[in-house]
Amino acid sequence: MDSNFEKAAIAIFIAMFMDGLDGRVARLTSTESDFGKEYDSLADMVSFGLAPALVVYEWGGEALREIGWAWGKFGWLAAFFYAVCAAFRLARYNTKDGPADKRFFEGLPSPSAAALVAALVWLGTDYNITGAPAFIGAFFFTAAAGALMVSNLLYYSGKEFNLGTRVSFAFLLVIPAVFMLISLEPPLVLFLLAFGYAASGPLLGIYRIARRRRGRPDIIAAAVKNTDDHSEAA
Repeated sequence: MDSNFEKAAIAIFIAMFMDGLDGRVARLTSTESDFGKEYDSLADMVSFGLAPALVVYEWGGEALREIGWAWGKFGWLAAFFYAVCAAFRLARYNTKDGPADKRFFEGLPSPSAAALVAALVWLGTDYNITGAPAFIGAFFFTAAAGALMVSNLLYYSGKEFNLGTRVSFAFLLVIPAVFMLISLEPPLVLFLLAFGYAASGPLLGIYRIARRRRGRPDIIAAAVKNTDDHSEAA
């Protein structure tokens, strides 16, 4: 609210890191509970729904009110749309029944959507992007992130990766390489990573449609169905 946009964006990324740890810590310490699950969802809504919407509105949307009344409303609507989609996304995730393929998320996860919006604000602040370019970027990416959260597009989850199994030495080198790359230009690299992941859902959807039109089997759909069938049999 005081135009500390870089700090606000960094705080959202810290929230993402903590969100990846809380469940693991609860399982390791045997402190899992229904209260914890509900409180986790509330924290997700604040950190990845309300906070990004407020920050991006303050950065790119509110300033456009000086140009005209309608422009300010567009910025407000995009931020509100994002927050509502984040709430719907979390509600759908919490109430979804039945077996599912854990290798994929249905819709863009809210932390990833928040990363896209936060990285955009951080990048715009770092490169001093203001005025119409800031508004256009804020409007487009905020609305797109919201729509992707409530879409049926599949996103790779990485949940089948198990640190308890043997991994190649070459793969282990990727982890420090990524951190080194981020350290070179954090806002730009984080934005490109978040944008790439957000774009992977539509690209995967286009790939699946293309395979079906060519008469080839949908490998992903078959894998998901086999996972569901095995879970039902069990």
